[in-house]
Amino acid sequence: MARRDHARSCWPWRSAAYLLTGAVAGLVALVALVVTAAAGAALTLVLVGLPLLAAVALAGLPVAALERRRLRLMQPVLDPEREREPVRNPHRTPDAHGPWGWLRTRVRERATWRELGHAVLFATVLWPLDALALSVGLLLPLAVLATPLLMATVGDGDEARVAKLWTVTSWPGAWASALLGAVLLVIGTYVLGLAAGARAALARLLLTAPAAELDARVTELTRSRARLVDAFEAERRRIERDLHDGAQQRLVALTMTLGLARLDAPPGPLADQLAKAHDEATRTLSELRELIHGIHPQVLTDYGLEAALTDAADRSPVPVDVHLDLPEGHRPPRAVESAAYFVASEALTNIARHSGATRATVTGTHEAGRLTLLVRDDGRGGADPGGGTGLTGLADRVSVLDGRLTLTSPPGGPTELRVELPCPLPPSAPDPSA
Repeated sequence: MARRDHARSCWPWRSAAYLLTGAVAGLVALVALVVTAAAGAALTLVLVGLPLLAAVALAGLPVAALERRRLRLMQPVLDPEREREPVRNPHRTPDAHGPWGWLRTRVRERATWRELGHAVLFATVLWPLDALALSVGLLLPLAVLATPLLMATVGDGDEARVAKLWTVTSWPGAWASALLGAVLLVIGTYVLGLAAGARAALARLLLTAPAAELDARVTELTRSRARLVDAFEAERRRIERDLHDGAQQRLVALTMTLGLARLDAPPGPLADQLAKAHDEATRTLSELRELIHGIHPQVLTDYGLEAALTDAADRSPVPVDVHLDLPEGHRPPRAVESAAYFVASEALTNIARHSGATRATVTGTHEAGRLTLLVRDDGRGGADPGGGTGLTGLADRVSVLDGRLTLTSPPGGPTELRVELPCPLPPSAPDPSA
């Protein structure tokens, strides 16, 4: 509105389109509400009208959805920094699937009833105001501007009725009226902008999610995400413990029994079968140990991050140097420890499989409440996060903890994977190894 070229910009026409669609939609909403409410009231005695009355109660939903789409016409006026961002929907995702779950969620929301009030206001008050602003800001100036055309066509060059307000009987008067219409049209662009802007601001206030409500949602989502991470890590530890104490111990006993039976059996087909069974049990036990270690290594639970990374480095086919500078007597939270370990472990796996490196290093520090882990190798470089190396999953895992993962891998190397995790240390943490 404050721009000098407002009258020559697209905003007067967008404002006119917003007001015109509002007038048409409001009239349709008025007819639909009146007809549905009257039919529902008349048919209530035979119970057929109850669904119609329920439809009236929920009529604000489609009206609000249409209004939010129309608000995109005026979005840069309302918030220039969010020109391409869709208008925020205040409704929550239904708690359960199906129509009944959707209905329960919508009925319990304040936004549903706020939208019903907007629909009633829209159908009774707002659309006539839209039509009035459109008439004053656009239709009247155009009618005055078209006086010479009307005089030449309808008035046969003798007279013209200007907007049914006055009569022009001469051509100088017709051109003077046209000049007045041009001035009124320029003024009308500002009238349209003011009316549409005020109308859109009211709709946005009633139909979009308030900032405080969105902040509360973000806070709750952050907390629930943290709870899910903790629950996920606890479940991984439980599965690892059950496999370690249950299936693995039984396989160890089975392997020992088959080994003893193999030694006691005389040479022949039976000894050969026992040897095959013993080898198969041994391979299964080895695979189960690798699976358990991949789920959640026991050394991480018992001795902490540095011992777990040292163990992963020992098992890597590429020589790895581990240097961690962490405060003594303190351990990071379990979720942070687990995320840091699995990021480094996956990085070492990728180094062994894809990099062609001859050596790698893992360094870690804790400063200003953040744990920083850096994995570096001297390989060929050119690592692509979208190439199926699991880096996208690691980045998602780090982002859950509000951390950051960055990868630097120019062609020819070296490759550096850096992860930063918020890591407030507790006042004290006993060392399990003690």
